[in-house]
Amino acid sequence: MSVPKFRPSLAERVWAAIAENIDHKSGWAQLPALTGALVLAGLRTRLRQRNLHDTEGMARVKPQPKLNPAYRSLTARSVDGSYNDLSMPEMGRANTRFGRNVPNEFTKVGSDEELLRPSPRLVSRRLLTRDQFIPATTLNLLAAAWLQFNVHDWLSHGKNLKPTQHDPWRIDLAPDDPWPHHPMTIARTKRDPTSAPGANPPTFVNIASQWWDASQLYGSDEKTQDGVRAHTEGKLNVGSDRLLPMDPKLGVEVTGVNGNWWLGLDLMHTLFTLEHNTICDHLLREYPTWSDQEIFDRARLIVAALIAKIHTVEWTPGILGHPTLHLAMRANWFGLAGEAVHRMNGRVSASELISGIPGAATDHFGVRYSITEEFVAVYRMHPLVPDDYEFRSAADDSVIDRCGFVDVALKNTRKKLEQVGFENALYSFGRMNPGAITLHNFPKAMQHLVEIDNTEVDLAALDLIRTRERGVPRYNAFRQFLHKPPVKRFEDLSDNPQWVRELREVYDDDLDAVDLMVGLFAEPLPPGFGFSDTAFRIFILMASRRLNSDRFFTTDFTPEVYTPLGMKWLDDNGFASVLLRHFPALRPALRGVANPFAPWAPVEQTQRPGR
Repeated sequence: MSVPKFRPSLAERVWAAIAENIDHKSGWAQLPALTGALVLAGLRTRLRQRNLHDTEGMARVKPQPKLNPAYRSLTARSVDGSYNDLSMPEMGRANTRFGRNVPNEFTKVGSDEELLRPSPRLVSRRLLTRDQFIPATTLNLLAAAWLQFNVHDWLSHGKNLKPTQHDPWRIDLAPDDPWPHHPMTIARTKRDPTSAPGANPPTFVNIASQWWDASQLYGSDEKTQDGVRAHTEGKLNVGSDRLLPMDPKLGVEVTGVNGNWWLGLDLMHTLFTLEHNTICDHLLREYPTWSDQEIFDRARLIVAALIAKIHTVEWTPGILGHPTLHLAMRANWFGLAGEAVHRMNGRVSASELISGIPGAATDHFGVRYSITEEFVAVYRMHPLVPDDYEFRSAADDSVIDRCGFVDVALKNTRKKLEQVGFENALYSFGRMNPGAITLHNFPKAMQHLVEIDNTEVDLAALDLIRTRERGVPRYNAFRQFLHKPPVKRFEDLSDNPQWVRELREVYDDDLDAVDLMVGLFAEPLPPGFGFSDTAFRIFILMASRRLNSDRFFTTDFTPEVYTPLGMKWLDDNGFASVLLRHFPALRPALRGVANPFAPWAPVEQTQRPGR
């Protein structure tokens, strides 16, 4: 079945044209908040018209894996994301293709020689290496952990091709490069097994469920989901110490997705596993005859929606700290009518603009829903991760430990967590800043990281080659596809003269060769923004699309599906209440903090007399 064509009204089309003109002349960020939000709504209409492109109709040499009809349910999310749209049950399920935000014909990739120019390792060393930590002072480190926690829900290209069986990327290195193996090799991304070998444009498969369904906790296949469940009272496995069970083979925790594991992920996964189990307790008291499966399904729905709400109304306004974004993101969830009207009267209009997306009509905007390769590319934000960590006591703010990233990552994660304590780790992350998303701020520890399987990677070089090999346009072309004017001089790329000189040298005076990630990191930011306005264009489109296309956030966002208890849980809770429900001793640190992703107060200050 095909998706109905997207047909914005005449008024919407006219406003989209006006909004685009305003944005080009003065920029949306310079406008008053309400006017700016309306301009963003017009830009979103333009993006919906021109920047959703389906790859599912491209040629196949063999069919997709068959659907499992047992997953079909009106009131539960399936294991693999199938049957979200009952008329197109394959849409968005695990092992379907990534879509595109630029036309498919412009995602062709060049020769290996072209893809390796300039050398990703040269770009990594000259433009990305962290000379000195540049903090993002308006955020705490939980904001960085939260982003990766959600990215693991949305997307995964799966295991790369084995270098021993397939020709890897070979990157020639300078004689003085300290990398231990010359040349550097990077495994290629696994291609879509249903497309013809060497197909160009290429297609790639998302092995995760593409919906916002908390698959990072629950998995996207039966085996993984079975492994995380306790199979009693709907709950997930957790030890008597309230920590996740360990995988003895990998040396990291068992959860829905445990790749690229580090302490930030451990905190998020454990916290929301505890939240799931608490919701199960409440559901069981309300519905004592329900089966383990029914309790599990309803708790999952509530957890996934709570994560989506936190991301929409707390995390996003935290990292994009502009008044227009604060208004726009709350409008995505509650509508312009606002939260107070929602809590008193529920939806007062069928319009998502008035009453928000949750509970509105499902809309795919003319293209089958999927996560896109361009979305993947703009969320490469490794500079958020610090190299150095300072752990403090949640009781008195005293220093417990100092260490580096390697000590909080992969197989070392659990050891560090047990050493400092879960509550202290949360408090410490709340007190630490992440890194700013900018040039010369990529974590040094990630430029030579030894993974669990002993693979050595420079993640900065890897990020660059992944974006190139997947057919995502480079920076200047990317801007034009997203209706922004191209930069015409290197001086337009950055307001830092030294960086401009370095960019010229690395890219040999070729503006159009500048990598997308490099351009995004170099670009001057709108006031309060944690990442670039060019990257934000993808966000304008896809942040709402993840809600609009999902029936569990639209037509089935109802008490009948979520239960009245579940709907009230979503109204009453946010990130701070989740933290305090499970770790109430954090209350002094959160007192007076408007956004829990902003830096927390030192407990020694909050406990002084008179405060």
